[in-house]
Amino acid sequence: MRPKPWKLISSRAKESYKIFNIRTDRALSPRTKKEHDFYVLESLDWVNVLPLTPAKEVVLIRQYRHGIRQVTLEIPGGIVEEGDSPEEAATRELFEETGYRAARMRFLGRVHPNPAFLDNWCHTFLAEEACLAGDQAQDEKEDIEVVLCPLEEIPGLIREEKITHALVLVAFYLFFSKRSSTLPE
Repeated sequence: MRPKPWKLISSRAKESYKIFNIRTDRALSPRTKKEHDFYVLESLDWVNVLPLTPAKEVVLIRQYRHGIRQVTLEIPGGIVEEGDSPEEAATRELFEETGYRAARMRFLGRVHPNPAFLDNWCHTFLAEEACLAGDQAQDEKEDIEVVLCPLEEIPGLIREEKITHALVLVAFYLFFSKRSSTLPE
């Protein structure tokens, strides 16, 4: 028997934080007919940017991540702020975090980061012909190092667990899976 949608009994906002709100949904199980509470993090959508230079180097960033208390190797990304389209947010985040601008932004796809308790999307863009255009414009909570890496080294960095951020791995999956069919080499 296929799972069926649960009937929403009630939904209430509980607490609000800068980057997300906590919501409690009460829902009825179609299988057991019992009600249960579920906690949902409401968040604005996110963007990931895979910047590729004319020399086929990926513009990566290193930054400290408080959740795991470690420095990670990633691609630029951030929140789609109110009033911005995902592409506008991708363009902004690329420049703020790296100082690079792209000749073109190409949408690669979107994913639900974790639909078990998050309600948002993460949109991924390829920043084609990314070139240094100025200084980084980091905010006071960022400390980012820009790292250029040849594209052909990315699969090795993933295999060696040098790149471990799940949404960054998805971005590279989207890129490599579409590269063979729709993206220029």
